[in-house]
Amino acid sequence: MLEYKGYIGTIEAEDGVFFGRVAGLRDVITFEGTTFAEVERAFRDSIDDYLAFCAQRGEPADRPYSGRIPLRVSPDTHRRAAMRAQSEGLSLNQWIARRIESAA
Repeated sequence: MLEYKGYIGTIEAEDGVFFGRVAGLRDVITFEGTTFAEVERAFRDSIDDYLAFCAQRGEPADRPYSGRIPLRVSPDTHRRAAMRAQSEGLSLNQWIARRIESAA
């Protein structure tokens, strides 16, 4: 896995070639190379090219993660989580964020 400017790239290898894709985007950004150093450079170049292309078109670049997670749970789970958050002096959002951070 590679990371650059907030973007994450996943890598696979096949027939002596590394190839990858930027994860978490609607837009498709790919890269490849025959060595790890080459694929790492291609990943960074692909991100830079993508950002320049978006800027040239006057469009915002797609970001991998917004920080927002739509979440659906049962009413009972919602109630229990809200009560637990309140008992810890936290908002439900803060409580869920802390739980995710500790699990990740």
